[in-house]
Amino acid sequence: MRNLVALSLIPLAACTSIETADPAPPAIDACLPANLDRFAGQTATSELGSRMLVSTGKTALRWVQPGMMVTMDYREDRLTVYLDAANKVERAICG
Repeated sequence: MRNLVALSLIPLAACTSIETADPAPPAIDACLPANLDRFAGQTATSELGSRMLVSTGKTALRWVQPGMMVTMDYREDRLTVYLDAANKVERAICG
């Protein structure tokens, strides 16, 4: 009976979660348009996306192509980047 109880607890150990530290927020409000305008006109690449995430302290990135439908939900951790037809950044907003 004791072994049966011990074995039944093994699957529960796999369900535990590990919390990781959130990245430190930027010292200034990095989501102000004046702070994001420096990326306008640059070609969308994974490297640029990484730099944008680091500069804003966000962890999720959403590229929006012209005519693409997007949800209007606000996510604290997300940076949304709007692109033009040439795949260049038009503007970026947090949320």
